[in-house]
Order: sequence, then C-alpha cells, then structure tokens
Amino acid sequence: MMEIGEGLDKSDVSSLIFLMRDHVSRSKMAKDKSFLDLVIELEKLNLVAPDHLDLLEKCLRNIHRIDLKTKIQKYKQSAQGAETNYVNALQASLPNLSIKDPSYNLRLQNGRSKEQSLILGHPDFQRDPVKTSIQESGAFLLQHVPEERYKMQSKPLGICLIIDCVGNDTDVLRDTFSSLGYEVQYFLYLRVEEISKILRKVARMPQHQDYDSFVCVLVSRGGSQSVFGVDKTLSGFPLDHIRRMFMADVCPTLLGKPKLFFIQIYVTSEGQLEDSSFLEVDGPSVKSMDSKARQPGTCTVHREADFFWSLCKADVSLLERPSSSSSVYLQCLSQKLGKERKVSLLELHVDLNNKVYDWNSRVSAKERYYVRLQHTLRKKVILSCK
Repeated sequence: MMEIGEGLDKSDVSSLIFLMRDHVSRSKMAKDKSFLDLVIELEKLNLVAPDHLDLLEKCLRNIHRIDLKTKIQKYKQSAQGAETNYVNALQASLPNLSIKDPSYNLRLQNGRSKEQSLILGHPDFQRDPVKTSIQESGAFLLQHVPEERYKMQSKPLGICLIIDCVGNDTDVLRDTFSSLGYEVQYFLYLRVEEISKILRKVARMPQHQDYDSFVCVLVSRGGSQSVFGVDKTLSGFPLDHIRRMFMADVCPTLLGKPKLFFIQIYVTSEGQLEDSSFLEVDGPSVKSMDSKARQPGTCTVHREADFFWSLCKADVSLLERPSSSSSVYLQCLSQKLGKERKVSLLELHVDLNNKVYDWNSRVSAKERYYVRLQHTLRKKVILSCK
C-alpha cells in the first residue's frame, strides 16, 4: 500500500476520498488525510483487506490510474499463487486434514491476511515488473477489466447550452455539438444576472428526463473562481454555483447521466491564471429549485457523481488585441470532437492537453492557456450515438 500511496498525488487522493465518501464518513476523512489514512479507515470497515481489494481497484480505475490498478492485479495474482502452494504443502504434510473444513479455512485466511498485510506495508516491498508486449497488456485489460460506457442512444443526445459572452467561438461550437447529435441552445453577450437565470431555467427543463447527457459551454471574462459576463462589475457568478445547479439532488432528471462542462475564462488582472481551486467538492448544495422534480427511489448514485469539468483560463489581453481570434482551447476541442468522436472523452482530453501545451511552448506567457480537468465520471463517455 505504501508503494501505491507513493504513486498518488494530492489530487488523486482527494478523488479517492470523494469516491469513498459513501463508505467513510466525512468527519473521519478530512481533505488533508493521506492515502494510508484512507486505507486504515476502509480496513476498519472490512472494505479493504489483502484478499479483498476490489473496491480500491475499482476506484483507481475510475480516477484513471490504470498503472496502479494493474499493480493490485499483479499482487492478487501472485497472492493466489502463493496461497495455492501453501495449501498444497500443508495438505501434503497433514493428509488427514480436509481443506474444505470450515475451521481450517478460517485459520488459513486469518494467517494469510496478517502475512500479506506485513508484506504490503513493508517499505522495501517491490515486485519486478512483468514484461509484456503492448498487444498482450491491452488484451489483458480488455479481458479482465471491462469498462462500462454511459448510454448514448437518445435522439437528441441531450441539451447543449452555449453561453458565449465574447462571441468568437459560437458558430464553430454550435456546429460541433449539432453534428454530435445535441439540441444546441446558444446565448450571446449576457450579464451575470442573465447567465444565472438561463442556467436555472435549463436545469429545470423536463426534457432531460428523455435525454442521455447534458453539455454546457461557457465563454466569458472572469476571475479565478467566477464569470463576469459582459458586466463591468467584478462580483461575478461563482463557478461552483453553476455545478451545484446540476447536481442530482437539485436536478434529478440528470441523475446518473454525464454532465459535461467546457469553460473558457479570460481572466482579468484581478484574477489568477494558476489558481486551480475552482471546484469546491465539499461545498453545500443550493436549495432545490423545483421540489416537484424530485423523484422517489432508492438510487445510490451520489449527487456529485457523473460530472466532467474542463476549465481553461487565459489572459484577458488576448481579447484586447486588434485581431482577436478564437480560443486555442475551444478550437482544439471542436476539432477533436469532430474528428475523434469514437474516442472516450478522457482520452480525447489528454490529446487536447498536449495540443495546448505545444501551443504554450511557442508563445509568450501572456498568450498561454491553462487547462484544468476534474471529473467524477463513473463510466466511459463516448460522444457518439452510433
């Protein structure tokens, strides 16, 4: 476990804590807790053990840490082999003992658990990497770890809300998401009050019940954690309020469905380009906007699940030049979605990051784009109904 913990950064640990929040109480898992603290709490609840690692393996897959998930798989395979050898040797030395005896199985399991806990927790524990070809490793993952996909079959796929308070990218964004099968609704040059009103109206739309997803594209001047619209005031509309409007307890018609946000903010001098604290996971939810929209049921999907939150920040000076052009981030996004619609959204975003970083390496600091992605997706998203 120490080896896995060393491979996780703070954002990975935060994501794991979020995914485990239905099992571990918030009071026991503060944001500053480490991976090992999380494992200890899960062990106390009998959710994690040397021979019970499925929950941890699933969560590592959900945060896209396939490398660490593979380590767990290798450990499980080696542990199974060691168990078989141990049982065979013990049976040979005690021929009158039946392996099917319940008391023997219990003693064997307890002994194995302690032994494996010591091995996993030892700082020097490290297994030699298994050398496989790309084809072999890919076939192994496909065979043993099938990835679920969100259903994308409705026509249209969902509402695509475009709010463009700058006006450089509306046409290409509208064409891109229309071609993907979305019902596009777009609005230009809105004030903060109008942005809030439209978002609330769209969140209440009953059509979401019949659609498989939702997309929101927002382009505006703003600060590090808010959008200004066309207003000259610097109060702005908080980004975390936008996300809360579409949580499952407020917008139950989108429960269990992917909610995809692509946000381009041109940050004023009062904002900070590098500030990545825009997504406040533990913030309180807004009050329900329509209590009648709530539907009874025993669904276990967390209210903050199924969000894809891609935010790009750039300096506002890019808009103040005589020859103002499209956002590099939105331009790359439209190209990728148009040409690679069969690729999962997470993989597509990795390629988008590469394109943006390549741009940043060739321009001055004032011309760079800063992309941040946070998501709580539980399945793979492929924006194609075919």
